[in-house]
Amino acid sequence: MNETVSDTKQRRNLLVVLFLGVLMGALDIAIVGPALPAIRDGFRVGDRLVAWIFTVYVLFNLVGSAFMSKLSDRFGRKPIYLWDLVLFAVGSAVVAASPSLPVLLVGRAIQGVSAGGLWPIASAVVGESFPADRRGPALGLIGAVFGIAFLIGPPLGGLLLMLSWHWLFIINIPFALVIFLLALRVMPDTKAAEPKPFDAIGMALFALMLAAFAFGINRIDTANFPATLASPLVWPFLVAAFAGIPLLVRLERRAADPVLHPILFANRQIVLGSALSLAAGFAEGALVFVPAFTVASFGVTESTASFLMLPPVIATAIASPVWGRLLGRLGSRVVIGIGLVLSTFGLLLIGFRGQSFAAYIVAGAAIGFGLSALLGAPIRYIMINEAPREHRTVAQGLITVATSVGQLVSGALVGAVAASFGGGFKGYSLSYLWLGVLFVLFIIVSIFLKSRQAERRTIEEAKAT
Repeated sequence: MNETVSDTKQRRNLLVVLFLGVLMGALDIAIVGPALPAIRDGFRVGDRLVAWIFTVYVLFNLVGSAFMSKLSDRFGRKPIYLWDLVLFAVGSAVVAASPSLPVLLVGRAIQGVSAGGLWPIASAVVGESFPADRRGPALGLIGAVFGIAFLIGPPLGGLLLMLSWHWLFIINIPFALVIFLLALRVMPDTKAAEPKPFDAIGMALFALMLAAFAFGINRIDTANFPATLASPLVWPFLVAAFAGIPLLVRLERRAADPVLHPILFANRQIVLGSALSLAAGFAEGALVFVPAFTVASFGVTESTASFLMLPPVIATAIASPVWGRLLGRLGSRVVIGIGLVLSTFGLLLIGFRGQSFAAYIVAGAAIGFGLSALLGAPIRYIMINEAPREHRTVAQGLITVATSVGQLVSGALVGAVAASFGGGFKGYSLSYLWLGVLFVLFIIVSIFLKSRQAERRTIEEAKAT
């Protein structure tokens, strides 16, 4: 009995540390939304340039996810987790002290790389330290981080903006220090017995492809699409991004330990889960621009706009643990399908009726409930069940990569569409309409996930082996 109580307490303490680490990384996505208008005015840049404050973070978060996952396999979860916390504090200090937008973007890049490792390491530790019947609730609780981050971020951002936008990033430094000290005590230190060479070439190519794709999308003027598509600031970058795909596939097949492991793409459930992670990223990226949308739609101040993020974030915080507990009863297909339907409804409602305050509240809550089914336990539950034990960390990193790609594209698209129509209500409402139509396609994709019965058979087969 004593051993059982001790184990339970140890897992609880571990979950708190993992929760706080992911919260810190997610908070810097949520908190930057209220800061964007203030930073834009402070540095006197346009909507298209200020979108890169979000885009750079997501791009380097994506790269950091794969990079830090590999390092954690080689050197152990604990030391890399600790280094991620240190780097995040350093990046936050650079952002807070930045005298110009380029320096700020460097700080955001450091933040993004370090935060990229927190989610996959946390998920891998859950898979290694928690029994199968407790992984769903544990992942659901960690998944609630995103709702809580968006719950804390807007009001906290609104308060700190009364001082200056710099304080939104200064606050990360003591937060990272506290998590570092806790992790030093409770994090397990495990590593692969035979680490393989890191796929540096594959990582570099992948990062360049994504950067080129994001830049090309961000420069498109949707009001004059044909002309800008032919621009030397658009088409060469898009061509470079897509031309790199065959080369990347070839490199990954030859790599000893590839960034994107081919064995994972042979599993249909993993492929579908990765595709649906894109939807999570699209929705999360769309939420970042909600404060700017409410300023344009309702004419409120930047500080007040941050508080208008409460409907989606409260819904996300409430629903994430619930979805985690319902996984065993309903199966991931049903949970994810409901989430996608709710998200689609919310995005379309904002697009069509965004100037109605009541419609905005309903839409925000629907997006929050839907997003919680995508960001939290369900997709990570799929990866833990489907990926071979030796590739679980890579599979968890794949979710983060796919989600980051969604954030990257969503941020670039919303920024480009909004800028094309003057950055006002019309531009942002059209952005949400486009995303709503895209989510209809994701609903169709979710239909091909395994049923609850087939999912249970997979779990039983894994236990038997």
